[in-house]
Amino acid sequence: MTSAVERPLLFLDVDGPLIPFGSPSGPPRSAAAEASAPADQGNPLLRRLDPGIGSRLMALGCRLVWASTWMEEANEVVAPRIGLPKLPVLEWPENGAEAVPRGLHWKTRPLVEWADGRPFIWVDDEISAMDRLWVAAGHPGRSLLHHVDPAKGLDDADFLTLAAWLGAVAPG
Repeated sequence: MTSAVERPLLFLDVDGPLIPFGSPSGPPRSAAAEASAPADQGNPLLRRLDPGIGSRLMALGCRLVWASTWMEEANEVVAPRIGLPKLPVLEWPENGAEAVPRGLHWKTRPLVEWADGRPFIWVDDEISAMDRLWVAAGHPGRSLLHHVDPAKGLDDADFLTLAAWLGAVAPG
């Protein structure tokens, strides 16, 4: 049973939720932010990261976990750009998508195993109805599988949804 003081987990994908695909230039940045930003390291999509989104994620009060194919690179490249500390990284099984039932995202099983009954939010742009059914049937804790529009990335409406769920699951 989950203790009352344990913070819910928030499994975070990078491509789509943090790096939106719809805006060619990303959020507007101040000259100071642009000057202090790390180099793109060969990935022009990194310019689309919102440097303020890390503080918004931290303010949710969850235990943040990378759930992305970026793996440890999310800590090295993404986290410093958005103001996040080094986060735990969900490791993916070697066989990946090969052993997944049709319609189920290859991340779903490892994510639920890592949560180990604890309440969690999964923020991703590839969540399906099958993932929701599988988690509802196989995860004893509370969960929110939150689909993010990959053209926009995490926005104010998404943060309102996350905060409302957290308020109901972990009030105070």
